[in-house]
Parts: sequence; C-alpha cells; structure tokens
Amino acid sequence: MMLHRELLTAARTVRGPLTAATALLGAVAATHLAQAVLLALALAALARGATGELPALLGAVLAVVATRFWLGRRQRRVAVGAGALARVRLRDALLERLGQLGPAHLTTARAGAVRATLVDGVEGVDAYLSRYLPQLAITCLVPPLLLVPLGVLQPYVLLALVPALALALLAPRWWDRLLARRGKEHWDSYEGLAADYLEALQGMPSLRAAGAVGRTRESLERRSAALHRATVAKLRVSLVDTGLTDLAVQGGTVAAALLAAVAAGGGHAAPVSTYLLLMLASECFRPIRDLSREWHAGYLGVSAADGIAALRTARPDIADSGRRPADWKAPPELRFDDVRFTYPDAARPALDGVSFTAEGGRTTAIVGPSGAGKSTLLALLLRGRESQRGEVTVDGEPVASYGLDALRRHIAVVSQETYLFHDTIAANLRLARPGASDDELTAAARAAGVHDEIAAFPDGYGTVLGERGATLSGGQRQRLALARALLADAPVLVLDEATSAVDERREARIGRELLRAASGRTCIVVAHRLESVRHADRIVVLNGGRVDAIGDHTSLLSDEGLYARLVRAGHEANEGDRAA
Repeated sequence: MMLHRELLTAARTVRGPLTAATALLGAVAATHLAQAVLLALALAALARGATGELPALLGAVLAVVATRFWLGRRQRRVAVGAGALARVRLRDALLERLGQLGPAHLTTARAGAVRATLVDGVEGVDAYLSRYLPQLAITCLVPPLLLVPLGVLQPYVLLALVPALALALLAPRWWDRLLARRGKEHWDSYEGLAADYLEALQGMPSLRAAGAVGRTRESLERRSAALHRATVAKLRVSLVDTGLTDLAVQGGTVAAALLAAVAAGGGHAAPVSTYLLLMLASECFRPIRDLSREWHAGYLGVSAADGIAALRTARPDIADSGRRPADWKAPPELRFDDVRFTYPDAARPALDGVSFTAEGGRTTAIVGPSGAGKSTLLALLLRGRESQRGEVTVDGEPVASYGLDALRRHIAVVSQETYLFHDTIAANLRLARPGASDDELTAAARAAGVHDEIAAFPDGYGTVLGERGATLSGGQRQRLALARALLADAPVLVLDEATSAVDERREARIGRELLRAASGRTCIVVAHRLESVRHADRIVVLNGGRVDAIGDHTSLLSDEGLYARLVRAGHEANEGDRAA
C-alpha cells in the first residue's frame, strides 16, 4: 500500500479517467464474483444430481466470461489512456518547471539525471497510476464486502480469513520503510549511471583526445556494478514482501477450505453453502494477488517519486513576480545605474558601481579582458541573476517589473555556445517565430552570412541537421544562431561572442550586414575581438567589474587607455599569427 504525496498529486490531474478505469475494474471484479457464485451453484446441482440445471448455469458462466473479456479490454484501454494523459501532463509540468528554473538549475543538477526523471521516472508513474491505484481501490473494497456473506454462511470461516487477510494486507507494511530506502538507493544509482553515460557520450571526442576512454569505461563498469547491487538489494526485500503475501493468501485459502470441509463432513452445511464458501474464499484473496502483481509494475514510480517531487517543487533563484508586458512602442533604452553584484564565495564583486546607458535603436558594444564582468552584465539584463545594489531598467522600468517570459521573448540572444536541434534548418531558424515567411528566412540568413552555404546543401533549408548541429562547423552553427535571432525580430538583440568561431574576414562582413539588419533595434554586442565592434555607436570598456571608459572607437583610441592597449595587443597577436 505504498502511497506517495507526489504520485497522488499526479493522480488528481487525471481524476476522471482514473475513476472510470477503477469503476471498470470493479465491474471486472463483479464478474469474477458472479462466476464464483454460478460455479458453486453448478457444483451443488451436480452433487444433488440435478443435471438439468447445468446447461443454464454453464451458459450463464460463459456469458459472464464474455462480459469480463469485454470489460477487461475496455478497462485496459481506459487505464492506458489515463496513464498516457498523466504522463503528458506530468512531463509538461516538469518541463515548464525546468523552463522557470532556467539554465542555472543545470549547473547543480546533472542533465542525465534530469533526463532519467523526465523519461523513465514518469514512465514508472504511468504504471503506478493506471494499474496500481485502481487495483488498490478494489483490494480495499472487495475483501471486506465478501467477509459479510462468508460470515453469514459459516461464521467459523472468519477465524481463518480475517487473520490471513490482515497478514496479507498489513505484513508488507512492516517493510515499507526499508523498501522506500532500497528504492531510493536504486533510483539514485540509476540516475547517477544515466548521467555518467550521457556525459561520456557527449564528451567522447575529448575522452578520445585525452586517451581516457578506457578509464571512463572502468568507471562506468563500477557504477553499473553499484546499480546491480542496489537492484539485488531491492529485490531481496521485495521477495520477502511477496513471500509473506503469498503465504497469507495460500494459508488463508487452505484454512478456509479445511473449515468448509469440516463443516460439510459434520453435516453442518448444505452443499450450496460449502461450494459458495470455497469459491468466495478464493475470490476474497484474488484482489490481493492482483495488487501484489501491480505493485511490482508501479514500484518504479514510487522509487522515482522523490526525484519528480524535487524537480516539480524546485524554486527558481529569480522570482517571476513581474506583471508588466514588454509592449515597447520603440526600441527600448537599456540603463545600468550603479549596479553591483557579487557571486557567492567570490573574493571581490563581479560588478561594482557599473553605470551606463545603451540608447534605444543604437548599437552598444561591451568589451574588456576576461573576468571584467561582461557575462554577468548580460545575466542581470536577462534576469538570470538579480543585482544586489543599483538598478537595471528597460524602457525606463526595472527589469524585475516585467514578466520573465515577456522580457526574454523580446530580447533575442546569440551566445558563444549555440544549440541547434535535430530538425531541418528552416525549423531551427523559425524556433522563436514559427510564422516567418520564406523571404524573411532568407533575408535573416543573408544578414548572418550563411545563406549561400545553406543553398549549397542538397535539400537547402530543408536539410536535417544532426543533434546539436554536429554536422556543421562551429562558424556555421554560430551564423545559423545569428540568423535565428534576427528572424525573431525582437526589439533588443544581444550578441555575446556571437562570431567567435568565424574567421576575421568573414566576421567583418557579417558585422556590416548585422549593423544594417539590426537597424531599428537596440543592440548589445559583447566581444573579445575589438575589430568586430569598431563600428558600434558606443563602446563601454569594463575592467575588474568597473566601467573603465565609454566612447566610440576613435575617441577611445586617442585616450591611450585600456581600450587602446587591447586594440594594439590584438593587432600584435594577428601579426604574429600571419608570420607563423
């Protein structure tokens, strides 16, 4: 009788179909009882020599069997539908929660473990809801009801049935805590192994380059052995549970049969009563046998319930309390006013008193050495983090006043790490704007400098990309991500090292195209290569979490400050590369 609050919460989402499945299962149980009564009457008639009654009784038995067959098929169909609906709704809820948690959640939760919860854990919940819960309801209902007629027929038989039923139903509860602990150990081992395998598959090129494939295989073998041990430990407890249930069921049935035989032999019971006792006593234990079988089918759901609950109830670091829609009439102004932010356990602030304005409809570049605070600045704008002092505003309103979905939907971001899905190029480009026309698709690809290469593919924009865009070069992936962001037609465009994998000559051409395509948008460009931002309307130079200088390319060069030194260092590095 393993019940879990998380699984009962999932059951409430399909209350109607689950109730129908339980009702149909009750009807199936009623046919078993009707069959038992009819067979008892037939055996009693045979004992009395009244063979003329047998055809009608056996015909009724066949009719009941046929009815049960139809009800069983109908019940399974409804139960499967309820389980499928529960899976869909639970996965939707978990995926929505992951979206709310944002990418920061996966810095502490391993992707493979989350995948195991979303796929295998939810599958286990299906069996628990569609099979175990309906059978549990029937088991709690049928045996107590049957004790009433059995007690009327022969009160002494209750001396055997009641203790046996209590043992069959309650004895396994002695093991619930141990089973729960073993199940959690098993699920934790399974999640860990799933995460390790996914990580190994994704990092296989690096493992091969480092000659670490053999060591990784040995590590996976050890994790597999740990999962095997956890599985065997769980099975040992489960077998004891099953053994106790079977002992109670078989012992109770035999004891009831012996008492019925003694009563019949002493002349204290009529043949009809004796056969009814035998048949109904057996039916009294049928739901318990079925429950034991369905419990094993749904036990994975119980094991995964804690992981599902942890994911469903996880709270994002950033509260989505804003209600203002991002309905900007013109490209918005972005302002950072005395912003300060320090990461946990960091020795110094990542940003300290940063103030500048990115004018609406203009291009503002943010440059500086590694660790200057550029990525943190973007995280505050997109509300991946919250500033600890100062304020970030968009169109004159604090970013916290906007709903997260509204804010992020109106800010298109292209980062250094791009993600492309196993789908056509056109579908990947239309990810944020499914209704975009073919002409708009082509215009965005031209602006990103990737149209000619797409057109050279055999299927053009209908070409199916490999997982994560593995069939493309790094530069092609970045340019497709650029095209996707341009096609989204968001009023704010953020380019975070968006052309880092593109060669300098092509980067300069893409930069010119982007300036034309980004006209009418507020554009923020973060780059290490300073040549790619020289045409920006304004350049903000960060150093050590503070604003070092603000100006355009010409004025910053004339100041002979950090920006000028970074430009000269870039030129010297390029000349060294050419000489090599």
